[in-house]
Amino acid sequence: MFSRSKFIVSVAAAIMILCAHSAAFALEWGTRELETEKLAVQFAAQVKEGGYAIVTTEELNAWIDKKEPMLVVDTMPFEDSYKKNHIPGAVQIEFPVEEMTQLDEAKRTGLEGLLGPDKARKIVFYCGFTKCGRSHNAAKWAVKLGYTNVWRYPGGIKAWLEAGYPVQKAQ
Repeated sequence: MFSRSKFIVSVAAAIMILCAHSAAFALEWGTRELETEKLAVQFAAQVKEGGYAIVTTEELNAWIDKKEPMLVVDTMPFEDSYKKNHIPGAVQIEFPVEEMTQLDEAKRTGLEGLLGPDKARKIVFYCGFTKCGRSHNAAKWAVKLGYTNVWRYPGGIKAWLEAGYPVQKAQ
């Protein structure tokens, strides 16, 4: 039989365990939210600086299903990513993850050659996932080169795969 004092100690111990667990949960939950907030603020700053529009996974899939005229560009490395999985019909040009303040002549020529002469053409850039800066760099430079219908698909191939949409593999 529990005495009154043992009962009180047991209840107090249970409350302490629940409080400790709740505090740990709150800290863990808060940490993830802080990371999400940091990513959201960084993403918003990139979009503002880049001057391009954004498209969601569902919207991009709908555009593809409707066969909207556009160019979809994968900015990931060929061997490590594009060759394994890319959005159907996407073409590839690699851009770095880190913010690019300059575009060398070879990269400029390659980008302009890939995008073509129609500056009003709808162009959608993507990379691996929202935190990846490759698509931001490519979209930003396309805008700087005078392309006016530039979109960034932030979820990238990871969101595309999570949505269960089809992919292609390069030979």
